[in-house]
Amino acid sequence: METNTIIMFILAFTIAPVFISMLMEALRKTPPIPENLYWDNSLDIEYVQLNDSKLRYIKTGQGPNLVLLHTLRTQLDIFEKVIPELSKSFTVYALDHPGHGFSSIPDVEYEPELFVNAVEQFMNKLDISNATLAGISIGGSIPLLIAAKHNQRVKNVVAINPYDYGNGRGVERGNFVAWLIFTLARIPVLGETVMRFRNPMIEQQIFKGGVFEAKALTTGFLKQVWQSGIRKGHYRAFINLVRNAEKWETARAVYGNINVPVTLVYGDNDWSTPEEREKNNRDIPNSTIEIIKDGGHFLSLDRPNEVIGAITQSIN
Repeated sequence: METNTIIMFILAFTIAPVFISMLMEALRKTPPIPENLYWDNSLDIEYVQLNDSKLRYIKTGQGPNLVLLHTLRTQLDIFEKVIPELSKSFTVYALDHPGHGFSSIPDVEYEPELFVNAVEQFMNKLDISNATLAGISIGGSIPLLIAAKHNQRVKNVVAINPYDYGNGRGVERGNFVAWLIFTLARIPVLGETVMRFRNPMIEQQIFKGGVFEAKALTTGFLKQVWQSGIRKGHYRAFINLVRNAEKWETARAVYGNINVPVTLVYGDNDWSTPEEREKNNRDIPNSTIEIIKDGGHFLSLDRPNEVIGAITQSIN
């Protein structure tokens, strides 16, 4: 076979997948924005306009203010199993981060500062004060970073499986599929191509790496995160977040400035190691640590009752 023919074959096998993935992405139908929560039709979905984006959120219940912050790649629905009970004792706010769920997808760098600023603006806009901030993964890291700024609206923090270790590669510890997809996602061009080929079966396998038991992932949750994840521009925002993920570990350098009570909650099967968990407990003043048995990274899905108990106890 002539050299030119070989080169043509190589180029075809290299370039063709890129264009096929771009065509697939262009032909994807934009999903409708849900008018109701699949797990509670009685709750109103609301939106608030911030400087850079419009955030979807819900507010329910009565009592002390509690703001719930979700993980990377998910949305407020990750709290579907805990909000109904928590709303009996607290005024609960839950929001979709920028570029997540059904909030807007700004063309910005998806680094810790974006999320910290968005949550602070959210609390300012809605005048949420004397609040407990509780969240999972980056949703657990965000309140720690806000508390380190001595934000006067924050009363205490419940950081559940905070994502501040392993150079931002914690998700790759979930399972082989997660390792493969997120490793490829970091490579320019190849990462975009892989993400455009995304499908619900592969995504479900990745999510299984975040729970102790696969049955913890509800059908409604998996369907909803898939729908939000095929919105135009979503995959680009997520790749940007993945490529900035190591900055969550760098940002933890300010943890020593925290002066409010902090409860660290970890699933014993979280992606973090025992040493990484203890490091946070040492570095954060006034912190206590709780390990939940048979719990994975998405702890509000895995062990909702224990999460409810940890949050309630930290506030009372």
